[in-house]
Amino acid sequence: MATDRVDKTIRLKDGRTLSYAEFGDPGGKPLFFFHGFPNSRVGAQHAGEVAARLGIRLIATDRPGFGLSDIKPGRRIGDWPDDVRELADALGIDRFAVMGISGGGPYTAACALKIPERLTAVAIVSGLAPLVERKAVADMSRWNRLMVRLQRYLPWITRVNLWLMEQMVRRFPKLLLSMGDRALPPADVAVLARPEVRASMIADFTEAFRQGSRAAAQEFVLYTRPWGFRLEEITVEVLLWQGEEDTVVVPSMGRYQADALRNCRARFYPGEGHLLSVDRMEEIQTAIFS
Repeated sequence: MATDRVDKTIRLKDGRTLSYAEFGDPGGKPLFFFHGFPNSRVGAQHAGEVAARLGIRLIATDRPGFGLSDIKPGRRIGDWPDDVRELADALGIDRFAVMGISGGGPYTAACALKIPERLTAVAIVSGLAPLVERKAVADMSRWNRLMVRLQRYLPWITRVNLWLMEQMVRRFPKLLLSMGDRALPPADVAVLARPEVRASMIADFTEAFRQGSRAAAQEFVLYTRPWGFRLEEITVEVLLWQGEEDTVVVPSMGRYQADALRNCRARFYPGEGHLLSVDRMEEIQTAIFS
């Protein structure tokens, strides 16, 4: 029987609250879902519908400061596996798969490196690569590369940008999505044209900024700086999906990760963009447990 429990929380050992949602089959094979940026656990609803059909227990977490999770000052990407381990222990789950979408990719990689003994599979979908690596950002425009460098050293720019985005989400969410359409490839524009997808994204963004924009600004700066580990250190197999027309996480990021990871099964899709997971979620979850 499929169930959805969206507003669950646990208290971590350091006193922080960590929030999560459960979708799909409560007795199914466990899969931890790491949301994109700036997103939240509620964005896993569609993945949860697929999980219910496939007999998978999908557990979607809010990173620190997003949704209902407490912010963690001074956190690093490499800290995330500790939170995941604590949550899995609290739920009585010994081994599980992990899947990261877009900005959740770095956190998935961190789990692959730091808690491989707990993982049954690792999947990165349209996943962000290290922005400090030239080969990874080769397909980005000069302007975007410049903005990444500026925000690496001038984090106040990030704070202003994310505050403005928060205001747009709260006041004019439909306008924000329409503005984003201009920078997206036709494949993504077509996906976003679906009313249910737009409604889901608005709910997701709104929840992400529940506590304001501080956590989003903190996280974006983390993306622009060295992660604290290298992909070459990861030894477990990583499944990777990348759209060749992605303008958010550009194709060079997928190629960089496929080359850097020691054991990677990568899938590149011509004509598809950043939102390929919307229509390929069943394929993705099936591959994770095959």
